[in-house]
Amino acid sequence: MRADLDHLPAKQQRELERVRTTLLTEFDAAIHSGGGGTQSWRRDGRVLKIILFGSYARTDWVDEPDNGYLSDFDLLVIVSHEKLTDIADYWYVAEDKILRDPAVGRTVNIIVHTMAEVNQALTRGEYFWTDILRDGVVLYQLPGNPFAQPQPMTAKDAHETAQRYYDEKLGDIDVWIKEARQHLADAATSRHARKHAAFRLHQATESAYICFLLVSTFYFPRSHNIKFLRSLAEDTDKRLTAAWPREQRADRRRFELLKRAYVEARYSDQYDVDAEDLALQLESVFRLRNLVAAISEERIAELAQKSAAGR
Repeated sequence: MRADLDHLPAKQQRELERVRTTLLTEFDAAIHSGGGGTQSWRRDGRVLKIILFGSYARTDWVDEPDNGYLSDFDLLVIVSHEKLTDIADYWYVAEDKILRDPAVGRTVNIIVHTMAEVNQALTRGEYFWTDILRDGVVLYQLPGNPFAQPQPMTAKDAHETAQRYYDEKLGDIDVWIKEARQHLADAATSRHARKHAAFRLHQATESAYICFLLVSTFYFPRSHNIKFLRSLAEDTDKRLTAAWPREQRADRRRFELLKRAYVEARYSDQYDVDAEDLALQLESVFRLRNLVAAISEERIAELAQKSAAGR
């Protein structure tokens, strides 16, 4: 795994340095807040590694902000104890500061795991983690804490696992879409129906990206943020960008409305989406569902061939 950013423009290198500093500074503040507590796991808590993965770790990032296409920074943070992976307790402030930092010109996504979790996934041969080990760039690390040697997943296990994920998650997507359609029937006259439709469209979108990520990589992050899930999924297969147009401001606004629906459609009396926007969101969600199904079935067929060939 490399430890330099020479393949990136100077601007992105400066942004990543700022992001790394913010993550480390705010984590240190979080574990020492209120005196740091008496628990050794918190008092002695450490960030073991920060690793850049995804398109900026490779060379295929997209930088077209005027068209709404701008690759995110994706970072893996490895910590010394499982309780330190809690985003709300230890990473929320850092994420918020990065989001509001005018010196960081793109979205930053973080996933937080322990060394044990990562190494267990590597020994299972899960593609998401073996790809990070192959392509990732170390931005920070403490001495020691080596990665486990990846163990290739057998073709038979890969095929069976991908098929199981697909069968389970595609059913979830279809149920959410069906329920959204039912509420959309009353969308013109009922704000409550519009809110219920919006929430179910969010859940269908979340389930679609999770389905794709599980079939393709055997991993998805513990997040309901569909913008983050979209970024990871599209980074894996650019064909998924066709689901959500983003050249026009109205298109981007609809996706942001859908992103907010996970919380606000359930808990805010101010949240609303008009019936036309909901209908267009449904079109995109259904397009995403079909893209995920087609790409996943293509992937499963490839794995089935490899399994039959004993590779």
